[in-house]
Amino acid sequence: MKVSYNWIKQFLNIPDAIEEHAAILTSLGLEVEGIEPFESVKGGLKGVVVGEVLTCIKHPDADKLKLTTVNIGTAIVQIVCGAPNVASGQKVPVATIGTTLYTADGEAWTIKKGKIRGEESHGMICAEDELGLGKSHDGILILDPALAVGTPLSAVYKVEHDYTIEIGLTPNRADAMSHLGVARDLRAGLAINGEAPLAFNTPSISNYHVDNRSLRIDVQVENHELAPRYCGVTIIDVAVGPSPVWIQNRLKAIGLVPKNNIVDITNYVMHELGQPLHAFDAAYIEGNRVIVKTAIAGTLFTTLDGVEHKMHKEDLMICDTVKPLCIAGVYGGLGSGVTATTTSVFLESAYFNPVSVRKTAKRHGFNTDASFRFERGIDPNRTEYALQRAAQLIMQYANGKVSCDIIDSYPNKIENLSVFLPYAKVDALIGQEIPREEIKSILRTLDIAVNNVSETGLGLTIPAYRNDVTRPVDVIEEILRVYGYNRIEIPGKLRATVAVSKRTENNRLQNLVAQQLVGQGFYEMMANSLTSDKYQELAGQMGAKNEVRILNPLSSDLSVMRQSMLYGALEAVSHNMNRRQHNLRLFEYGNTYHSYQQGNYTENKHLSIVITGEVLANSWNTKPHSTDFYYLKGTVIGLLNRLGIHAINEQDTKLASLAEGIALNAGNKIADLGIVAPDLAAHFGIDVPVFYANIYWDEVLKLVKDENQPITAIPKFQSVKRDLALLVSNEVSFKELKTIALAAERHLLKDVNLFDVYEGKNIAEGKKSYAISFTIQDLNKTLTDKQIDKVMQKIQQQLEKEAGAVLR
Repeated sequence: MKVSYNWIKQFLNIPDAIEEHAAILTSLGLEVEGIEPFESVKGGLKGVVVGEVLTCIKHPDADKLKLTTVNIGTAIVQIVCGAPNVASGQKVPVATIGTTLYTADGEAWTIKKGKIRGEESHGMICAEDELGLGKSHDGILILDPALAVGTPLSAVYKVEHDYTIEIGLTPNRADAMSHLGVARDLRAGLAINGEAPLAFNTPSISNYHVDNRSLRIDVQVENHELAPRYCGVTIIDVAVGPSPVWIQNRLKAIGLVPKNNIVDITNYVMHELGQPLHAFDAAYIEGNRVIVKTAIAGTLFTTLDGVEHKMHKEDLMICDTVKPLCIAGVYGGLGSGVTATTTSVFLESAYFNPVSVRKTAKRHGFNTDASFRFERGIDPNRTEYALQRAAQLIMQYANGKVSCDIIDSYPNKIENLSVFLPYAKVDALIGQEIPREEIKSILRTLDIAVNNVSETGLGLTIPAYRNDVTRPVDVIEEILRVYGYNRIEIPGKLRATVAVSKRTENNRLQNLVAQQLVGQGFYEMMANSLTSDKYQELAGQMGAKNEVRILNPLSSDLSVMRQSMLYGALEAVSHNMNRRQHNLRLFEYGNTYHSYQQGNYTENKHLSIVITGEVLANSWNTKPHSTDFYYLKGTVIGLLNRLGIHAINEQDTKLASLAEGIALNAGNKIADLGIVAPDLAAHFGIDVPVFYANIYWDEVLKLVKDENQPITAIPKFQSVKRDLALLVSNEVSFKELKTIALAAERHLLKDVNLFDVYEGKNIAEGKKSYAISFTIQDLNKTLTDKQIDKVMQKIQQQLEKEAGAVLR
């Protein structure tokens, strides 16, 4: 937000100290991001003086040039001039040697001594556009004959010197969206720095009056929830023309281009007081009635920029008895605005619902100065005052006459807020005691009224425009930002408490698993919880329902809450593959969101893992190894085992987004994993296999026990391996054999591993051969061959009995 330093000084009688005042504003939370000098005429007319043309003759070597001698006060110089209206005896503006002038585009160029067609020229007699005083280039600018020769032209045209201050305004500081608001904060900052309380010069409206009652435009508000307050007044006999120079200078200083006196005054008051205004051509309002109502869905409305918009049923409109005139608080309509032929205006000043304005502005892609203020919340109790301020200026500078009493539709007054501020809470939160009188002084400079004082605290009234100050803690923040954070003493001792956390706390387990995945070469990713509704349509085809929709989405790509972690993972895979990153191992912690009947919602935690490409890159000593389902399964099982979850069962997955895969259960389902359906991957432009695991983190947390893991010493005695080649039926799985073996010998058998599977020649149909290794170990002594043989015989017998396994 840009503010004018001279404009701020209209509210405060302060000397020029721009750097000091900028530092104060920054310390108050209104961060000054830049300060730029401003001159009402670019360059300030430095080096341009009043000259008198003494002689003017035709150039000896050019038909369209004149050779003049000009008295510039310090010397008489010869200047070649091409203007058709130059003549002897004139007082003219002369840019002397070394003067810098600016083109209409702001490019600088310097006046130099030169020769034009053989004749020397020591300066330049200027037209008004060359000086930045106007747009005319028909001839040189002729000055008042009474002006003294050599007078600086900046004194004649009273060039204003100002500073434009760029403030990085945070969204919560709606109270500072005007010069009045910034000046109020600066007054508070100056007062706390020891300066005497400053008078606050608010604009006077004492000259406002009703001239006659010849034209009244009535107001009818149909939706008071969206338009809590609406004021209007009619002004007749206005003369539309240029606004006064001082108003133009104020607007130029903050980057606005002056248009005409009516429009400039509405803009001026908005930036002065923070209250947006809108001026309608009264002749365009049919039925002499303004109706504030929501639009009929599908209504076509053309705004001032000539763009046609299809209105939403929740858009608030300003209408007459026949047609819409304006999008309330956002943008005016084509035809209803003030033009050069306007003779009467209806002036609007209102307080619109901030949420409604924001939704409408976002819906139609607008970001106007008015919507910027309405969206954040303006002062509902300054509406009429701002209207009178603008009407008075129109009376003064456009010769207007107020032709009716102010209409003020305000059925439900927005009251100021009462808050009790305990001193104990102030001291505890700030960390030191601030003098009570200083607290009261700070609050008064911020327009927070102190109604009653007790030993324990203050009874306060918060003005309605401070919509960000609703609790005692908010008031304390206001006190502290004015008092100064740097004035809070740093204690000599720092105290901290050590929190005792359980091993099973969510963040600890997440970090544990994340460290393991990172150690295996995975990268953590983070996708947006908001996703595209087209993915939800895709999910609908795959069985997903009950999406959570955003009421006011920023775009269609961010319109629903995600129901699956998969789509964000596939977006990440596609993004990386498009940048030639093909070997991907990614994981993400996140939530999914679902709605059910009667407005119930659920939010579930997940850990998603996605892999594609190669696990090992091609090298001289390694062969490339592509990722596959078993690599993913091993990763997931390893994570679960790391958390102490070992009793895991497998079954077919019912997840529609997976072409093949399994579900892991440990009482409840804790994971789905498999290969992503090719048609779904193709939707994201992926044409290679993608393996995905969705771990239901809420269910995992239920299974993790808060127990210390047993710590055992490294065995002193060696282990022994024995292998068996077993012939089994095709229906028998290795998992069954492993379970039987471990049950047969619970103490000495430490591990069972499958290292070969064979089907084919010399194997009967319906049979297969498993080559299995068994690791046997006694932690207390060295095993003998006799003990080992006994264990293996026991295992073999159980395998034959329970699985029909035959030793090959």
